[in-house]
Amino acid sequence: MQGIGIGESDFKMLRMKDYYFIDKSLFIKHIIDDASKVTLITRPRRFGKTLNMSMLRYFFDCKIKDSKELFKGLKIMEEEEKYTSKQGNVPCIYMTFNGVRGRNYENMILSLKTELNELFIEHVDLLKSEKLLEVDKEMFNTVLNLKANEVEIINALKLLSRLLYKEYDKPVMLFLDEYDVPLQNAYVGDFYDEAIQFFRDFYGRTFKDNPYLEKTVITGVSRVAKESIFSGANNFKVFTVLDNDFSEDFGITQEEMTKLIKDFNIEEDEEEIKRWYDGYIIGNTEGIYNPWSILNYLTDRKLIPYWVNTSSNDLIKLILKNSETVKEKIERLLKDEAVEVKINLETVIQGIEQNEDNIWGLLLGTGYLKVVETVNLSEGIYKVKLVNAEIKLLFSGIIRDWFSNKVIGNDLNSIMKDLVTLNLSEFEKKFRILTMQMFSYMDVGENTAENFYHAFVLGMLVSLKDTYYVNSNRESGLGRYDIMLEPKDKKANSFVMEFKVLEDMEEKTIEETIANAKKQIEEKQYEENLKERGFTNITKMVFAFNGKEVKLETY
Repeated sequence: MQGIGIGESDFKMLRMKDYYFIDKSLFIKHIIDDASKVTLITRPRRFGKTLNMSMLRYFFDCKIKDSKELFKGLKIMEEEEKYTSKQGNVPCIYMTFNGVRGRNYENMILSLKTELNELFIEHVDLLKSEKLLEVDKEMFNTVLNLKANEVEIINALKLLSRLLYKEYDKPVMLFLDEYDVPLQNAYVGDFYDEAIQFFRDFYGRTFKDNPYLEKTVITGVSRVAKESIFSGANNFKVFTVLDNDFSEDFGITQEEMTKLIKDFNIEEDEEEIKRWYDGYIIGNTEGIYNPWSILNYLTDRKLIPYWVNTSSNDLIKLILKNSETVKEKIERLLKDEAVEVKINLETVIQGIEQNEDNIWGLLLGTGYLKVVETVNLSEGIYKVKLVNAEIKLLFSGIIRDWFSNKVIGNDLNSIMKDLVTLNLSEFEKKFRILTMQMFSYMDVGENTAENFYHAFVLGMLVSLKDTYYVNSNRESGLGRYDIMLEPKDKKANSFVMEFKVLEDMEEKTIEETIANAKKQIEEKQYEENLKERGFTNITKMVFAFNGKEVKLETY
């Protein structure tokens, strides 16, 4: 069985180490077929953007000596000669902006200088060229030696493309990955105005009147408004998650997932894998799986959230925290409803929390939502839902954070400590106060209340992720439990939780609701999964709700 290259985004290393590789090499063909001079493709985090951009570089770059061996057996090599002849044929520049961050503007510029230094080191052989003037080499050395001022940094990519053009007598292909990371970081860090002005000049010099570039491919999470930073780019085309082009080039398609399930013999978890990590829709392609989560699942075989923990969600949290207009719709999304919203995918980050259209566009583009219906294409109105169980858990955590500021005297860490130490009378008392305050801020409909309570408690339990696996809606015994808390230390306390809302047609009192829930736990033998794996300290909990009334029973 081939190994799993988690975190390996360099195409050459992935192939040389013989890690499991989902063949996305037809992305190369699609890039060649795309006539735009500057192509921007937006996809969610950890969706294979960096690996694909690395693959482009290794295919096209005339400096790569073992290119044919790297692509041996891949789909692109079966294409016509007009595609394969492009291999190893042009000078290339590849740069990622994922590391261009900082606590302030000065730190961001310093990190960019460092990235440019590493880029120029890759092309240091230009200093030996007889085709370059001494002044060219002096300017090159300024960037190489980390001595460039802001003006020289702004001109760095145009300088490098000009020098490569002179050396190889061919226009350059430019690949820029995660271009929007510095801007999102700057917005969270409160130096966005300085950053946007800098990158407007940076990209303006890179693209405007630059005859040394043949084609540029840019990837990122969000589509920042063209007028903000790409005003100098001619023949500029953007492909978002709503476009059909490149729809199968990122993420794992259902066909690819079917093969992967067979290759790794994980048929028994197929349904749960789909519920947790499937659900993305890109253009007209449905059933796209999150590749980062799938790779992590294949490594540890735990159905838990991986993607939401990959990097900071600070921008999303900042937006939602300051946007009361979207709170009600987030609540409805947590109840598994489809919500009708107006979406602007050309994100203007500045002041985004005051513009609901931009908020929904960012949430869609970054992978938290999926479009399930187009209501009015010309006006950009769609129905959206949360993508899958992973995303639902993330938003449950955001809901938890909203209310943590409103729960006086009931710190959530204290509540969780009461739970895991079996101080259950205190846990119940604090949980009742918490839910009563919650009802003051949220409208929980009767038909979807159970889903909402489930989601809310899941959000609370996220804080236990360092010591517990938080499992939801998985099979155990003869049915599916609502939540199972599985401690990473087998000697610690484990929990099976069931949520029930009083059903007027069948139950007259909340006590009857509790009794029916306990009966379900016992008949379905929900604790069997824990017992089979050696857990002995098992606590069963019933959460029963009737409007604003909540009762817990543990045994």
